[in-house]
Amino acid sequence: MATKTLASNHKAHYQYFIEEKEEAGIALVGSEIKSVRAGRVSLNEAFIRPDNGELWLRNAHIAHYEPSGISGHEPTRPRKLLMHHKQIRYLSGKVAEKGLTIVPLRVYLKGNRAKVEVALAKGKKLYDKREVITRREVERDIRRMVKQ
Repeated sequence: MATKTLASNHKAHYQYFIEEKEEAGIALVGSEIKSVRAGRVSLNEAFIRPDNGELWLRNAHIAHYEPSGISGHEPTRPRKLLMHHKQIRYLSGKVAEKGLTIVPLRVYLKGNRAKVEVALAKGKKLYDKREVITRREVERDIRRMVKQ
């Protein structure tokens, strides 16, 4: 089944160590799915919170769909993630016990359905982020030298 990535969270790999990845569906209203299919979605400030045995995607911005008129949706409303109860309990348990968090990595279409790739992640310290930057610069310099 073909997948088309619509939005990705570029900061997630910089701010977190990604441990496990899962796929989740999103409960959307009519004007939201049309806007998502048009690629008007952003995960820059988005995060996932477990609440009463459910996972909620918060602060994900799905732009207002113009042809829907006044009866459209609120762009940053909380959206329920659709996963099996076993997966939700597992992720919620990991978040509660180890100080991990759940972050959205990307939104994509799989067939006709909008999906979110969620990851169990651990926050990086400042020195870890600096190390990533220096490693990236060194690799860039090496590639530059090899080209010459």
